[in-house]
Amino acid sequence: MVPLVRLVFFGVICTLGATSAAVMAKDSVPTYTFGIVPQQSASTLVKSWLPILKALEKETGFKLMFKTAPNIPEYEQRILRKEYDISYMNPYHYTIFSEKAGYKAFAMQGNKKIKGVLVARKDKLPMNLADLNNQEVAFPAPAAFAATVIPKAEMQKIGVTPLDKYTSSHESVYKTVAMGGAIAGGGIERTFANLEPAIRDQLAVFWTSKGYTPHAFAAIETVPWADVLKLQKAMLNLSNTPEGRKLLEAIKFKSIVAAQDSDWQDVRDLDIRLLDKMKQVSGSPNAN
Repeated sequence: MVPLVRLVFFGVICTLGATSAAVMAKDSVPTYTFGIVPQQSASTLVKSWLPILKALEKETGFKLMFKTAPNIPEYEQRILRKEYDISYMNPYHYTIFSEKAGYKAFAMQGNKKIKGVLVARKDKLPMNLADLNNQEVAFPAPAAFAATVIPKAEMQKIGVTPLDKYTSSHESVYKTVAMGGAIAGGGIERTFANLEPAIRDQLAVFWTSKGYTPHAFAAIETVPWADVLKLQKAMLNLSNTPEGRKLLEAIKFKSIVAAQDSDWQDVRDLDIRLLDKMKQVSGSPNAN
């Protein structure tokens, strides 16, 4: 007969071994942070993006951790510090951080060009760019590509100088204008369409820019490219099922398509210099 002490000891060893194996199996699952640019409030982003990440987890076997930032300038700094393994970033940011932080684009919204818009309260229309001279105009952040950079460049061409009022997100721009805190505000078609009806119904678009290559989904260079391709495939497959199309509808996408670095040449050709200073620092958290 085997002594009871030996049986208990054997049982403990087996339990520990099983536990260790479970921990190892868990630890072997690739885990990646997935940063989403804060065009809207964090609660709104979680509601629309988290179900998408869960679907991608199921398809890839990866663990994808939703991340954002309190505002767009802080998001820029976190990308610069390489805090996101995967990042959804605006076109201008991509041209900067592909060079400075080593991000490489692999996907983008399908069949869509990003267009900046200017909105105003419906009771303030009609309005044009000339009406904005020396008036408070809300923008999400200085380097928000289509919502700030493009409309301000168009104003500059005709000698219009607005009084900039930065509000940290697209959503807060629209709310500021609706509440009368600015005569107009900059955004993009997608975030305006995704705005809660109670706010959107008070506003109207009075100016729209030309179209540019949309936001990039980009991976930091430390993510194995095989994993990037696996994630890319899962993202492209979302539009192939009713469930996936419903998830995409929540962010006003019809599809996601493969992308490569050269797709953003139209943005590079604009030769925007706003973040040149940031390009010259080596990941300093104090860059601005």
